[in-house]
Amino acid sequence: MSDASDANQAPAKNTEAHPLDALTGGAFSAPTSGERAARVREWLAGNPAAEQIQEVFKELSVRDKGAARALRERLDELKRAKGQEAIAAEWAEKAQAMLAAPKLNIADAMAWQRDAAKAGAPLSREPLAGLKTQLAERLRTIEDLQHRVQVQREAAVLLSQRIDVLSTKPWRDAATALDTLRNDVAHWQQQAEGLIGDPSWASVEARFPPLLEGSKAQLLVVWDAFQAALALTTAAAEDSNAALPPVPVWADEITVARGGTPLSQQSAQPEAAVAAAPAPRAPRAVDPAQREKAEAAVGEALAKLEKETAEGHGKASAGAAAALRAVLKEHGRHVSDAVEAQVHTALTAAGELEGWSRWRADQLREELVNKAESLIKRPEGQALGGRKMQESLRQLREEWKKTDQTGPANHALWKRFDHACNEAHKVVEAWLDKVKADAAEHRGARLALIEELKAWGAAQAGTSDLKGLQRGLHQFADRWRDAGHLSEKAFAEIMPQWKQAFAAAATPLENAQKESMDRRQALIEEAGVLSAAPQLRIDAVRALQQRWQAEAQAVPLDRRQEQKLWDAFRKPLDEAFQRKGAEREKSQGAVSDHDRAVLQASDALRAANDSGDAQRIRQAMAELDAAIRGQKAAVAAAASAASAPGETAAAPAPAEGEAAATGEAAAEGGETPAAPTPKAPPKPVVAVRRADDRPGGVRAEPAAAGRGGKFGSRDGGRDGGRPGGRGDDRGARPGRFGDAPREERGPRLGDAAFRAQRDALENAQAALRKLAAQAHGEALTQLLTAWEQRDPAQLPNAQAFGGRVTPAVRGAWAQALGNSTPKAAPSEALLRLEMAAEVPTPAEQLSERRMLQLQLLTRRNDPAPVQTWGEDAAKVLAGPSDANSARRLQNALKALLRS
Repeated sequence: MSDASDANQAPAKNTEAHPLDALTGGAFSAPTSGERAARVREWLAGNPAAEQIQEVFKELSVRDKGAARALRERLDELKRAKGQEAIAAEWAEKAQAMLAAPKLNIADAMAWQRDAAKAGAPLSREPLAGLKTQLAERLRTIEDLQHRVQVQREAAVLLSQRIDVLSTKPWRDAATALDTLRNDVAHWQQQAEGLIGDPSWASVEARFPPLLEGSKAQLLVVWDAFQAALALTTAAAEDSNAALPPVPVWADEITVARGGTPLSQQSAQPEAAVAAAPAPRAPRAVDPAQREKAEAAVGEALAKLEKETAEGHGKASAGAAAALRAVLKEHGRHVSDAVEAQVHTALTAAGELEGWSRWRADQLREELVNKAESLIKRPEGQALGGRKMQESLRQLREEWKKTDQTGPANHALWKRFDHACNEAHKVVEAWLDKVKADAAEHRGARLALIEELKAWGAAQAGTSDLKGLQRGLHQFADRWRDAGHLSEKAFAEIMPQWKQAFAAAATPLENAQKESMDRRQALIEEAGVLSAAPQLRIDAVRALQQRWQAEAQAVPLDRRQEQKLWDAFRKPLDEAFQRKGAEREKSQGAVSDHDRAVLQASDALRAANDSGDAQRIRQAMAELDAAIRGQKAAVAAAASAASAPGETAAAPAPAEGEAAATGEAAAEGGETPAAPTPKAPPKPVVAVRRADDRPGGVRAEPAAAGRGGKFGSRDGGRDGGRPGGRGDDRGARPGRFGDAPREERGPRLGDAAFRAQRDALENAQAALRKLAAQAHGEALTQLLTAWEQRDPAQLPNAQAFGGRVTPAVRGAWAQALGNSTPKAAPSEALLRLEMAAEVPTPAEQLSERRMLQLQLLTRRNDPAPVQTWGEDAAKVLAGPSDANSARRLQNALKALLRS
């Protein structure tokens, strides 16, 4: 028993703690997942080693993945930090190598920060932050050197221009400015030597050293030539036997001082006059023709330079300035002082144009920087998407490149611009990552759809539901179309697999469609055979159409192809029916006597409508009605029968064509036709409307009292109380809508006759309405005239007013007009007329009309105004006539006579 009891006891619970439980502060022994996660976070707050975190994650992730999420995040963070350290070390090494090199490539230094940011290097932490600052300072120094080179170049140009200008002035002015020029040239050389001796001179762009050297060489050549010419001029001024200087202006000045003739005037004077001429001391004289020629040449070059300078063309303005200087050297001594001053102003403006170009380029760069920074400062609701952000950044960088081509670089603005673009590019990177993830997801979904299509196609291999198969294929095609975007390369790789699977699934449908097309072609051939037969068999055509319909319902085809086959099938049948209709119309081409009579009556009615005579129109309408009913045909038949003695009278003109044919056949056979068969009595009425309220309709009589209907609301019982029920005498009502018999109609009309009589009657009714309106208007005008003149003789007769005015009413109006001493008519009469006619009352009478309406509500036994309007009109006519009352009476009677 003791052994059994020991065996039945439950095993003891394992209370041994996990080896890592003490390390993590009880994360493994915590009873709930939330407590385990909290203890894990507390343990991670102490920054444990990465090896310990990895070990704890390995053990805890098996038990509780939720609590191990914080461990996984810390491991990912450490991994990223480790990767960033490696990236930082790599980019720090590149930056140190560039700083240590004797020559720093500006493009590489400017691209270092952008490429490092794209690679994920931590530029905000050391050592990359310090290296970034050092590179920026180095770039700033190099850009400053390049800028100073351009300034020195401009200074050399300006010095050369000053020397050129002095060569056109008196030599004493040049001698006075010699010391100042010597100091300026020496200072320029000192600055140029300082630029070349700068430690960063080797890192400037390759185009700047040649610029500085060329400016220096050109300046020194001009300076040396100027000094030598001025020395010769000074010596020639002191010694009359010394050689003249090579500067034309100075040589002419020395020649004049010696008492000779200037070289520019020697060609215009005879040799004897030159030898015998005294030595005048007058200022230099220039030939007007020569001055005009020189100013024309200088003016042309000056205009070109001013145009290029105004348009801001830096390169073109530099070339135009060089051309102007060359022209000035040749013709400078012959132009006036005003033209010379204008030339120097234009050259100075051209020299400043390059500086303006630099300023304008910086302005454009500022705008681009602001645009780039605005991309990352947009509100959340207006943030650009990935694609638009990518396009915007690409456009901004292209514009920056174009700006760099128009002016020197600006590293400070480039730094801001590149930083803003890199920050905005994070949105593009996130979008690209999402696009890649979506592309992978879309590719997987498309591959799964291909496998599903293959399985579905295998399951539908032997199906007979072709419409269901086509519908399923359409659904798969729609799903493939909506499966998401793929790149062109991925789509080109996966598309052949989809086409192969789709073709395999659609094989049963395509085979069935080919067989169906063969069968339909056979039906089309049968249709052609039927249409070509001399006698068209309607039953065969109907059967053929039913076979086509069954085939179309069984096997679906493409809409366009099916429509094309259907058109080919129905074309011969339509042609056959058209031929049959044409033959029928040909056989019925001869108009019957009845139709001819109706057409003649319609023409007579149209002529009466054109005449405008109401009596003639009514007479023509009556004749047309008689023609439609066949009365004219009967009269004509009777007259013809009476005019042929000895012959047997034919039967009356029948209502149908068959009866007429029977009578003619009997007459030709010499037999006396039998009397016409009496018309069958009309069918009894099975149902009739309870209350026929239509014009001319018969109102139902109240049924005898009986048991109620289904809901107790109908009069009478189910059978006995309802007209036409089981208790009624169904044969007692020959008509359809009452006791009146059905109206007799004439023979059936042809299409032309029917349309002609319908149009003629409609036009006649419209003409009668128009004539009636005109007659009422004239009658009212005569009535108002008779009222104004108090002359009953001018009152029209009762027929002129229409059926609404009886002779008694007309007599009352005449009696009222005959009263020679009219009394003031009560205003109530006019108000009652306006109420009867339902026309508006003048504003000043509205309160009286409302009061009268309230009074009429209390007079229950008095007649309504619509019943006494004739008497009310007589009361108005008995009173005096005035414009207001006449207008109100006319409006009221116009509405009453028209209704």
